[in-house]
Amino acid sequence: MRAWLNGTLLADPTEGAVAVTDHGFTVGDGVFEAVKTVAGTPFALTRHLARLERSAKGLGLPAPDLDDVRHGVSAVLADGAAGDPIGRLRITWTAGPAPMGSGRGGGPATLVVAYSPIEHAPRETSVVTVPWTRNENGATAGLKTTSYAENVIALAHAQERGGTEAVFANTAGNLCEGTGSNVFYVLDGELRTPTLAAGCLAGITRELVVEWCGAREVDEPLAEVRKRASEAFLVSTTRDVQAIARWDDRELPAPGPVTQQCADTWAAREAETMEP
Repeated sequence: MRAWLNGTLLADPTEGAVAVTDHGFTVGDGVFEAVKTVAGTPFALTRHLARLERSAKGLGLPAPDLDDVRHGVSAVLADGAAGDPIGRLRITWTAGPAPMGSGRGGGPATLVVAYSPIEHAPRETSVVTVPWTRNENGATAGLKTTSYAENVIALAHAQERGGTEAVFANTAGNLCEGTGSNVFYVLDGELRTPTLAAGCLAGITRELVVEWCGAREVDEPLAEVRKRASEAFLVSTTRDVQAIARWDDRELPAPGPVTQQCADTWAAREAETMEP
């Protein structure tokens, strides 16, 4: 792993560097992006940085200097990342040091860019529906914030039941999203995915799959989707297009024909969004 903090490349990313009073650490008052790299080149970086700005605005944080962010990205990728087939950039922007409690301190924000190599995700997976809901009307709905405790709990619940991802409904009972993924499915022969109004994250991979594969955005009851979908898949920065082989106690073709077509389209067009 390599990490860059507020303009400095850290000698040892595992040593203490961020202040213990940082609001991102104490109360999760921050936003982040996870960006895939292929042989050291970021994927869809411009789209990710635009979403970082939107998330910061939604949380009431000052806008990050994107030139600084790109400098940090270059710094952590400069030494050896080109030799990694696939990697992950983590860009974190927090409110910075503040008094203990919910109130912000008004100090300088904290910017961290970190990088590490990762393994390719399996082509298929299993998901588990969790008993908790996403609040599509909440203040942080659709924002990529560092407040991930809800996701940690849900993912642990899924893993205890043999899944690698948890799937949420929203308060209306409609399909929403996974803890770190968006969900696509085929119903009545049509590729569909929840609308952003459902409270799901505006995923970059989701956005591209909608553009490239022509999915219809529609909100439908999770119970109905789980019961009737003929195939389904997850998308995310690190999963790309990943077929769902089992959803709770239901087996699905993995990949089904539509899923395979989307995966093939993704593989053919991925290079369009690489940003050297």
